Amino acid sequence: MGQYMPVVKAPAKAKKVTKKVATTVDGEVVEAPKKTKRKAKYIVLYSPFLMRDTKHELIGEPLETDNGRQQWARCSVSHHSQLINLDALAASAEKKVTEIKLAREDSKEYSPKSEYKVGDVIYHKTWDDVGIVRAKEVMSNGRASLLVHFEKNKEKRLVENFK
Repeated sequence: MGQYMPVVKAPAKAKKVTKKVATTVDGEVVEAPKKTKRKAKYIVLYSPFLMRDTKHELIGEPLETDNGRQQWARCSVSHHSQLINLDALAASAEKKVTEIKLAREDSKEYSPKSEYKVGDVIYHKTWDDVGIVRAKEVMSNGRASLLVHFEKNKEKRLVENFK
């Protein structure tokens, strides 16, 4: 004897509904489409709660204050909100965009056995690239590493004082 198999229908597709708002123009009622909510804007910011850079959604409209334009931003991971200064963000973004023009003549040749200071201009022979030392950090094994911003290769980590 065969078993009865129920027939399952696919759910009907939902129709897109556009609301119309009635307005009056010179005594006539004119229907105009309702304004849709603007798409959310996202930016990448440092989240103090998570202690790392995360995507944030800009909430509401910017506020004009004495310190510049400010707006609330909500973290998409932790959902914490913070008030950010849009003018300060734009200024820092412009600083990052400016290109570094470094001359090969002014640089020191990179060697893992040498020691460098923040701000030193170095030349990496293998990559044929000139860069500036942005930061020095201590790695988990106790050795020092350099964060170098190169013209061609952007940011790279290099070791120093390796003996």
